[in-house]
Amino acid sequence: MATEQDALTAAEPADEAPPTRSRRRRLPIVVALLVAVVVLDILAFLLVPPFPKGGTPGEACTFPVCFINGNLEFPPPHVIIDFAPNDPLPTGPVVVVFHPSITSTLLTMFILSTVLLVVAFFLGRLRGMAPGRWQNASEWVYESIAAFADSLGGVAARPYVPVFAAYFLFILVMNWSGLLPPIGKVEELRAPTSDINVTIGLALVAFLFFELQGFRRNGVRGYLGKFFPVYEFRQGLGSGLLAMYVGLVELLLEFVKPITLSMRLFGNIYGGEVALGVITALFVSLLPVGLLLLEGMLTFIQAIIFSVLTLMFTLIAIEHHGHEEGELAHEGVESFEEAIHEDRSARPVPAQ
Repeated sequence: MATEQDALTAAEPADEAPPTRSRRRRLPIVVALLVAVVVLDILAFLLVPPFPKGGTPGEACTFPVCFINGNLEFPPPHVIIDFAPNDPLPTGPVVVVFHPSITSTLLTMFILSTVLLVVAFFLGRLRGMAPGRWQNASEWVYESIAAFADSLGGVAARPYVPVFAAYFLFILVMNWSGLLPPIGKVEELRAPTSDINVTIGLALVAFLFFELQGFRRNGVRGYLGKFFPVYEFRQGLGSGLLAMYVGLVELLLEFVKPITLSMRLFGNIYGGEVALGVITALFVSLLPVGLLLLEGMLTFIQAIIFSVLTLMFTLIAIEHHGHEEGELAHEGVESFEEAIHEDRSARPVPAQ
């Protein structure tokens, strides 16, 4: 028979559950993967040493300039199909290029866009069928994005959730593509958002979208009244001139929006690629792996910033800015002044 002490010991719950077999195996697998990455990088450095860009394998490569140049692709991107071969491309570090061609960034964008469309098509075909893992994951992603957009703009943002989600997912995939080994290591593939021509295109599409939404919701007269508030001249010449000056500043800032959207995205993505190229050239493995994780987080943030700004600019554009708004503001000030005057007149006069 079991003693009383044994019975009490068996009845007491264990302080901590023993680790499962999967938990015990997880750490050695991660360590093995890190060791494999380091060993692979060292073998690649010894067996296939860097050589000058445009040169031949085995050619002497001076450290560190030659190592860094071999890991970087400065703008403009590599041209794959040239539609104007008689028009020579500009030489030197030119950022914006107007040349009809299919570049490495466009080819990568076409490939990734096709993959996204195919995935979206098959996930859409799963709707109405028995829910599976992929369908649940896709619905969770979209619902999370929709909830985030709703927290930013409320009810007014709900009609624009599909545009917000499309911009976020598209830019996120384009940003993360530069972290994959084939992209950026061969001339035919390069991260699309590291090309300013691509980011300018994305920004111009967003600019046209929220400007058209402003005209659609407020009309031509109502939307232009935001930039040319001529109704303020009814309050006096000084008030009208001040309102026209503020409207002119807002009009100029409106055309700055696509520039800031494109330059911010291009600068962060291309700057991250330059940093990764330099660190990878100077160090073998460990530090570049950590920087790769940091770059993945930063590119995720840039996708959020671009899509959030597009949503916010759209909500600002659909706000009503018209003659009635100015009149209501003026009437509110007059009502406030009248209330103060009545309050003062109603006070009893102190006895002398």
